[in-house]
Amino acid sequence: MTHEQLLWWQSGIIYQIYPRSFQDSNGDGIGDLQGIIQRLDYLQWLGVTAIWISPIYPSPMADYGYDISDYRGIHPLFGNMDDFDQLLQEAHNRGLRIILDLVPNHTSNQHPWFLESRSSKENPKRDWYIWEDARPDGTPPNNWLSVFGGPAWEWDEQTGQYYYHAFLTEQPDLNWRNPEVQQAMLDVMRFWLDKGVDGFRVDVMWHMVKDKELRDNPVNPDYQVHMATYEQLTPIYSTDQPEVHDLVQQMRAVLDSYGERMMIGEIYLPIQKLMTYYGPDNNGAHLPFNFLLLSMPWDAQKIASAIDEYEHALPQRGWPNWVLGNHDQPRITSRVGTEQARIAAMLLLTLRGTPTIYYGEEIGMRDVPIPPDEVQDPQGLNMPDKNLSRDPARTPMQWDGGEFAGFSATRPWLRLGPQYKRPHVAAQKEDPHSQLHFYKKLIALRQSQPALLVGDYIQVHADHQALAYIREASGAPALLVVLNLSHKPCYLAIQHRTISGRVLFATDETLVGTAVVNRIQLGGDEGMIVELDEDE
Repeated sequence: MTHEQLLWWQSGIIYQIYPRSFQDSNGDGIGDLQGIIQRLDYLQWLGVTAIWISPIYPSPMADYGYDISDYRGIHPLFGNMDDFDQLLQEAHNRGLRIILDLVPNHTSNQHPWFLESRSSKENPKRDWYIWEDARPDGTPPNNWLSVFGGPAWEWDEQTGQYYYHAFLTEQPDLNWRNPEVQQAMLDVMRFWLDKGVDGFRVDVMWHMVKDKELRDNPVNPDYQVHMATYEQLTPIYSTDQPEVHDLVQQMRAVLDSYGERMMIGEIYLPIQKLMTYYGPDNNGAHLPFNFLLLSMPWDAQKIASAIDEYEHALPQRGWPNWVLGNHDQPRITSRVGTEQARIAAMLLLTLRGTPTIYYGEEIGMRDVPIPPDEVQDPQGLNMPDKNLSRDPARTPMQWDGGEFAGFSATRPWLRLGPQYKRPHVAAQKEDPHSQLHFYKKLIALRQSQPALLVGDYIQVHADHQALAYIREASGAPALLVVLNLSHKPCYLAIQHRTISGRVLFATDETLVGTAVVNRIQLGGDEGMIVELDEDE
């Protein structure tokens, strides 16, 4: 494949916006669609090509928008449909694609569908959700647990049955075995595609179908006290059922009928199971999210073997993807430290496949400690002793050194970090050596080098400190990427390959243009990209 043959989502770079926290345009302390419009020029300047926006639909906000009460509207907090249409137009005018979050597994308990379903056992929509009788002793139908703590079944006094909720009680799961539910959700997709949306990121795709017999989940022998209570069981019957793939293919068929649209699947599963979501004939999700770098220890050998395993597991024509952070996970700078954050960026933007950047990563934003009385996230509120709140990674974007970091004219919905005066966009834009400029240059390099866009991935070295790999595409210079994942100097002698070339890009800019022959040494927290001589 040449880079001319790539589709936009293969050659592009996705940037995730958590809309509550990106830019507030009306002074209520919560980010909104007009705020995103105000910052499109920045995203274009940075060089990203697609924006994934976390949910903006009407919602009681029990789980901050992942509890949807109307799939075809915009929550007034974020604006209205005219604002959305304007965002779509303004983004497309700048060559930016828009990917919407789709949450098909569950609705809000305030959604009209659920209100009908709950009204009586005879209601035509009763079977749109998962209702079951109690066991003879009155206990729930099985032992399934909620991701957010406690049992996954809620007793409904009015109709005398339990309903299933994989997340909050306010988020009842839809019954995807019902063809009417399938049709309703495909119609929701068509509604947004008709507007011109470029794709969807599908929330908890692997949860969409449950075991027909509702069998008990087995106990997890590896459970430890610090883990979320959900992990006490292994969810083999409540998630990742074989029938889910038919549904994913139905969703894909809708997308394919609109031309170049795409679908990302949120799927937390081991690699071999993850791969099945590409579909038997590459007719499933275009990009089943690859979360390997979110959970791995920051260790060169472990990361190298994970990349290898992922690369070898990919189905034929399956396109890879990588991500360092999102709204559910601690920020990369908090996980690996400020010095290694640049190495992480080099890894993300030089591996094969589509990278996703989480807002604020490009300026080195860190997790912000949120006092207990300010915690908003239900995961944190429901398990207060486990430090599982996702709020620290969702704090407002740091645009400038003003009182509220240029995010808002008023106190934001979540507090800013105490250090926000330093790592912000305005200061970093002025400093050519900043992390922001590092990201911008790295993005530009990735987008201009065929080896990085379409080249093969060849691992050439991994030890307890460093990782090295070559990206090569026919008819273009091959690139050697060398990353020191430790704080100490490292020395590499690449085996079975003569290395000679010049440094094209490096964490230490003084190295750019210098010659590299065979042996390579790097200082702690350093990385470089070497353009290899043609006869290599």
